[in-house]
Amino acid sequence: MTTTHLTDKKFSDFKLNESLLKGLTEAGFEFCTPIQAETLPHALAGRDVAGQAQTGTGKTMAFLLAAYQHLLSNEPDAERKKNQPRVLILAPTRELAIQIKKDASIIGSYTGLKLGLVYGGTGYDAQRKMLEKGVDILVGTPGRLIDYFKQGLYKLDRLDVLILDEADRMFDMGFIKDIRYLLNRMTAPADRLSLLFSATLSHRVEELAYEHMNEPIEVKIESETVTADKITQIVYHPGNEEKLPLLVGLLKQHEPTRTLIFVNMKWVAEKIYNSLRANGFKCGIISGDVPQPKRERLLQDFKDDKIGILVATDVAARGLHIPAVSHVINYDLPQDAEDYVHRIGRTARAGASGDAISFACEDTAYYLMDIEEYIGKPIPPGKIEPEMLAKLKPAGASSSKKSDRRDQDRKPSKTRPSRSSAIKAAEKRAPSKRGEQKMAQRAGGEDNSGGDEDSKRSRLAEVVQIETPLSPSVKDKPVSRRGRDGPPAIG
Repeated sequence: MTTTHLTDKKFSDFKLNESLLKGLTEAGFEFCTPIQAETLPHALAGRDVAGQAQTGTGKTMAFLLAAYQHLLSNEPDAERKKNQPRVLILAPTRELAIQIKKDASIIGSYTGLKLGLVYGGTGYDAQRKMLEKGVDILVGTPGRLIDYFKQGLYKLDRLDVLILDEADRMFDMGFIKDIRYLLNRMTAPADRLSLLFSATLSHRVEELAYEHMNEPIEVKIESETVTADKITQIVYHPGNEEKLPLLVGLLKQHEPTRTLIFVNMKWVAEKIYNSLRANGFKCGIISGDVPQPKRERLLQDFKDDKIGILVATDVAARGLHIPAVSHVINYDLPQDAEDYVHRIGRTARAGASGDAISFACEDTAYYLMDIEEYIGKPIPPGKIEPEMLAKLKPAGASSSKKSDRRDQDRKPSKTRPSRSSAIKAAEKRAPSKRGEQKMAQRAGGEDNSGGDEDSKRSRLAEVVQIETPLSPSVKDKPVSRRGRDGPPAIG
């Protein structure tokens, strides 16, 4: 891995607490990235910072070091209780919150400060108990944090440091009202250190910063290109029916060590997952339907090389630090050009190189123009050769055989009466009903045995509805009425 992304500035050049320097040294961190070198002098001096840099450039380490140093350099409020955390770190996704807590555990292992993690989808009671015991640094997602806050499990009126990570994503995911709810219930901006980091400092993000921060200093690490320089990008233009064969063909051709495949829809992710497994690939799938414990286990298996391919919706596109991702494949081009940048930013992290392959198919090709305009350059097109289209094994072949065997072993069960038997039963009962009507007419002094033909046709046109499990409801059928001078009228 190349280190050309680093500066000449060392972490030891800053006046960091010895426990932090020890944690950094053991983790192998010596030189700062540009965003760390530019923001740490201001943050360590107690100034609010709004930082912008490309994904994968070390923003997390920058704000964690500033937060730790602030706590270690300042004594807590004398009236602070155990349910009043000193640092609150807000992240838009569960995966990002988990990653932040993991990084904080590494560099702060010798500080003696307690870390807490709160996010939805799992561990509700365990997280409650953790908050009741008290923590110094609380990392979490907005929804679950507000849930516990309203229950009074923790308070924010003794907060020393606030950190907003991926602030632009907060807006994209509709969390801004939740964020403002928490911001309005914590220590005043002048009485805390506030750090905001994002891949883009848009107008709405800057507005949030100036409203809830104390004269923040803006630090923007500009790059000649929006995407990382060491990402090799290429786009293919397959037909919809060619996408799966092309995907399998490219995976066999490139033999990637660790691959992320991004899609726009959950059902597409499931389709790819089933097809890849049927064709001999070890893979996992992450989407909104996957329970959080399983999602965490899959991500860990991916990092540990137990599975080489991870199929994901955009839930995994932001904030995850997965080392050594060699390939990112956009099976579907994203509708938002910024999402393209965040997707391919999962590879070529921290100065490494990587490949980004995109499919501009019949359904998503019209997103390509906006993406190329946003990144400031065209994506080189690739030619699809016939040998690149793999011959696929059917995804459901093995499962169908198993289901056939289960069906053969299953004992016959009682079946519902067939529709034909229900009709026959109705025909048997119908004449007796007409006989009852005829007897009633005779009792009233009428004898229609020699009536006209219209009368006979009318009687024959009457329909008797027999309710069976397979017959439609009477309410769903048109009502049959007899007209005065003709056949039944449908109304």
